[in-house]
Amino acid sequence: MSAYRKHFGRAENVRIKFDRETGNIKVLSRREVVSQVRDPRRDISLSEAQKKSARYQEGDIVEEEIQAQGFGRIAAQTAKQVVMQKLRDIERDMVYEEFSEREGDVVTGQVIRVDRGVVIVDLGRAEGFILPKEQPRGERYRERGRIKSYVLEVKRTPKGPQILLSRTHPGLLKRLFELEVPEIRDGIAEIKALAREAGSRSKVAVAANLPEVDALGACVGPRGSRVQVIVQELRGERIDIIQWDDDPQVFIANALSPARVIDVELNHAEKLARVTVPDNQLSLAIGRDGQNARLAAKLTGWKIDIRSDRDM
Repeated sequence: MSAYRKHFGRAENVRIKFDRETGNIKVLSRREVVSQVRDPRRDISLSEAQKKSARYQEGDIVEEEIQAQGFGRIAAQTAKQVVMQKLRDIERDMVYEEFSEREGDVVTGQVIRVDRGVVIVDLGRAEGFILPKEQPRGERYRERGRIKSYVLEVKRTPKGPQILLSRTHPGLLKRLFELEVPEIRDGIAEIKALAREAGSRSKVAVAANLPEVDALGACVGPRGSRVQVIVQELRGERIDIIQWDDDPQVFIANALSPARVIDVELNHAEKLARVTVPDNQLSLAIGRDGQNARLAAKLTGWKIDIRSDRDM
């Protein structure tokens, strides 16, 4: 049908008859028997139809073979092209469906190349792209190196699915913990909150859903083995694992780890926490360029004002 439309410009009133055993192709025109012919390509008069067979009545369809020289070869070539194109379209749809279901998940791939700052990753049946804004500052990628990435978005395009990946998204850190820590994967422990400055430092608040489970110990692993796997995957990003607590005062004090906190005063109206630390712990609580305090504020959702006990 595609071949006929391409070479003869019309195919609205045509039927293709294909013999699967012999491979013969016939093109049949279809015209309706009418009392008054308006379009000779679509209509045939009752008198003309009955010359072919007396059984025809108005409203019947008359089919006649169209002799198109060389059409069998043309049709075979076009059919092959159409079938191959359909197969490519189906494969693209299957890849799109596969990866669209994995949005928010982590995939492992091999770096193919870096082109104008965009990292192109081989994911097996498709390629993913890590844009510069989704790359941690200072992270370097080598060809054929294997990396894990967070599936940020999957777009359908005429050339196939476009898979956008991220190495900075907090979801990458969360999924890596779920992959490495069986207790989190099984729901025995869970990540309650996390704050991340990709490539530099993160804080992860965890809690156990069973009293006999040590959530911190489960995440750290024997001799730090579990968290170390995640640190290596994130190219040395420092990870602080924090004990979650329903009491905001306790949670804020935990979030400022490794600094030791003396007191936390809460202003619920402004959602402001005034935290007192020993004078020798002040710089540790604030962190380099304010990073520790900034991450603690992101983790807890409270504004944090830190002062030393000397200022009291």
